[in-house]
Amino acid sequence: MSAMNAEVLSALAEPNRLQIVELLLESSFTVGEIAERLEMRQPQASKHVKVLNDAGIIEVKAVANRRICSLRPEPFKDLNTWIESYRRLWEERYDRLDDYLQQLQNREKGH
Repeated sequence: MSAMNAEVLSALAEPNRLQIVELLLESSFTVGEIAERLEMRQPQASKHVKVLNDAGIIEVKAVANRRICSLRPEPFKDLNTWIESYRRLWEERYDRLDDYLQQLQNREKGH
């Protein structure tokens, strides 16, 4: 696993940060709106936003005195590519298991 995926997964493993990411699927929000919607204090929301920003999961744009948070698609594309490699591995294993079970059934029919 690349260091980037490890950082992204680590950031997403914390439940409040995962909630922030799920909220940002809807739209972009300010840090204050995130705090309000998720019923957390603004300093706590800011701390989580910083971790998500440092991991490259979200981007934060300063507009006047507000910080607007939005999701970045790239980390999710990278995670999807990483997960796909495991999906192929498991599909191959299931295919081999199907073949094996078919051989067992054929043997039983032969007896």
